[in-house]
Amino acid sequence: MDINQIIHNIQNQKKLPNLKYEIREKTTAFTWRLFYTLFDSATPVEENIKGLGKDFQELVKLVCWEPEQPCSELWDSYCKKLPEILEKLSLDAKAITENDPAANSLEEVYLAYPGFYAIAIFRLSHELNKSNLPLVPRLMTECAHRETGVDINPGAHIGVPFFIDHATGVVIGETTVIKSNVKIYQGVTLGALSVDRKLRNIKRHPTIEDNVTIYANATILGGDTIIGANSVIGGNVWLTRSVPENSMVSHTPQINIKKNGKK
Repeated sequence: MDINQIIHNIQNQKKLPNLKYEIREKTTAFTWRLFYTLFDSATPVEENIKGLGKDFQELVKLVCWEPEQPCSELWDSYCKKLPEILEKLSLDAKAITENDPAANSLEEVYLAYPGFYAIAIFRLSHELNKSNLPLVPRLMTECAHRETGVDINPGAHIGVPFFIDHATGVVIGETTVIKSNVKIYQGVTLGALSVDRKLRNIKRHPTIEDNVTIYANATILGGDTIIGANSVIGGNVWLTRSVPENSMVSHTPQINIKKNGKK
């Protein structure tokens, strides 16, 4: 097969006209610029808000594939929501500082806590996800996923405050509902019982009520699964059914310790 035939075969396989990796690159740049504009004290707000508006319009041209959608109007409505999102994130950061003995300052939370960064990008993407423009918010949360190892679908609903401790390996599915003052640790999965395209518009991820703590590597699955308020879910627990409020759920493995040496 000569080079011309190779080129021809490759071109024949490229049948998705809207598949442009420029979208991913521009979304990443937009996400970082938005984050710096909202949080970095040295970044001028007025100048960057205007620049973000232009960046967003460029993105819209790439991802608004349906001509009848009023995509160009989204930025103004989204911009008006930014102060409210910031208020929620301030409460998230404050809750981390007040509850985590390892947190020395609010600045440390904003700069060094991967869980806070993942929550921040989630809240910023979730608001945009409401606008029926799903690709950009999904790519925004993928920025956080790459940086932190936390995978939160922008369609999830998460109350305030919310705290992810240590962060890495957390997965929160699209139809998850998390109420207020919930704390989860690394490796927690809030997922679906099965993957089937027929379940697309059905709630398939769990609901976590107020004041719940979920420890490391717990897995909670299913759209009908509800974790009652004030409950504690221990590490490595596997749950596919609801538990009432004020529950303590634990996994007790059998551990055998062999003593080496002479008796």
